[in-house]
Amino acid sequence: MLRFSFGRWCLAIGLSFLLLSGCSGNLSQGKTLRVATEPAFPPFEFQGKGGELQGFSIDLMNAVATAGGFKVDIQSLPFDGIIPALQAKTVDAAISSITITQERAKTISFSRPYFKAGLAIAIRADNQEITGFDSLKNKKIAVQIGTTGAEKAKSIPGVQIRSFDSAPIALQELLNNNVDAVINDAPVTLYAINTGNLQGIKVVGQLLTEEFYGIATSKNSPYLTLINQGLTKVLKNSTYQQIYQKWFKSTAPELPEQAGISNQTRSRASAISVILAAFPTLLTGVLVTLQLTIVSVVMGLVGGSLIGIIRLSPILPVRWLARAYVDFFRGTPMLVQIFMIYFGIPALAQELGFTFTFDRLVAGVIALSLNSAAYIAETVRAGIQSIEPGQAEAAQSLGLSSAQTMSYVIFPQAFRRMIPPLGNEFISLLKDTSLVAVIGVEEVFRKAQLIVAENYRSFELYAAVAIVYLCLTLLSSQAFSRLEVWMNPVKNQKSKIKSQNS
Repeated sequence: MLRFSFGRWCLAIGLSFLLLSGCSGNLSQGKTLRVATEPAFPPFEFQGKGGELQGFSIDLMNAVATAGGFKVDIQSLPFDGIIPALQAKTVDAAISSITITQERAKTISFSRPYFKAGLAIAIRADNQEITGFDSLKNKKIAVQIGTTGAEKAKSIPGVQIRSFDSAPIALQELLNNNVDAVINDAPVTLYAINTGNLQGIKVVGQLLTEEFYGIATSKNSPYLTLINQGLTKVLKNSTYQQIYQKWFKSTAPELPEQAGISNQTRSRASAISVILAAFPTLLTGVLVTLQLTIVSVVMGLVGGSLIGIIRLSPILPVRWLARAYVDFFRGTPMLVQIFMIYFGIPALAQELGFTFTFDRLVAGVIALSLNSAAYIAETVRAGIQSIEPGQAEAAQSLGLSSAQTMSYVIFPQAFRRMIPPLGNEFISLLKDTSLVAVIGVEEVFRKAQLIVAENYRSFELYAAVAIVYLCLTLLSSQAFSRLEVWMNPVKNQKSKIKSQNS
């Protein structure tokens, strides 16, 4: 009986170990990794017609997950936000054609290489002046922010670099003849040309670099080994070759097991030293921000006042036209308006057979002014309608014309009532200037983005930018409060009496 009980205990213990090992295997099988990508880099990562993510990298990541025994949840992120997201561990990995570099390896970890690539120079087909890298001196170059192409462009003497959030936007800048060339990954540019999506663009010269893409994870990530195991299986069997053939119609090259970089960790400077080092650069961005805001508000105030008065016109078609303007600019996102003006109008001009280009700063001011005018128009209309009708009747009874009544009686009183909402519009516009960063205007937010692309200290830099905007808005609020007191005769008189009594 004792022996039988002992045997049953041994059997129970053995079954327990089997169950535990089975459970651990099931946990490994059920693990889902959050994988970041920027779906604006065809043929590697892009959105299909139905909105689903597809491309070489997407197919490869799914194959790696299957081979490694895990699942993936692929999430879209802007390219310059991927490394900060890995640092913050809001995502577990990233596959977005991220070149393995020594500098990036100090901040994040890479899998073994999964693609061999290089940088290429794209120019307009009618450009005979640029023949290679050496002929880019003193030229205007468009790049994607945070990429190796952006780093390579910095080594060109006298270059003017325009940074954009994605490769398609940089290539659109070239199509619109706003830059002389684009430095971008060769497979992406060639794919766009070969598929007919880029008309009038060609690649010139030899590849500038030999690079390798890797799947990125945070430092000391527990998932890196799992990803490498799956990637190794995919590379050894025919799966990788099939995916490569599907997207590039050629035989995949041999890939090394290592990219030849050391796995050292970046020494982390203090937050104060990072902000102080960036302060002079941010200050130049602040000047651009103020320039954009002041010019746009002045132009918006002039245009908005006219539109607001027209909104009160007795002529119905004119009033409807002003209403349509206000509804359009208030009812569409400013970001869309910026893209329409800077990229859309030159593209439309080319289709009509003539060349038209915008300066980035001018396009930003136009977009901000047009949008601001729509909001100011409603403020002006409401301010004018708040004045009692008897004042206009009294002015006209004294012999004043309608224009004189508006200029000397109605509008001065209405303007005093409009100061608080105009102050709100100024502050809103001050913050909205950050949107023109998408067309490469280097205001304070874009300056911070460029610094983050180099040192990956996103929290410190963006916190500094938030403080800068807070200071600017507080100063603006105080200035409009004082203007409100100065423009109000009653409050102005009370403040004078207080100052005399004190």
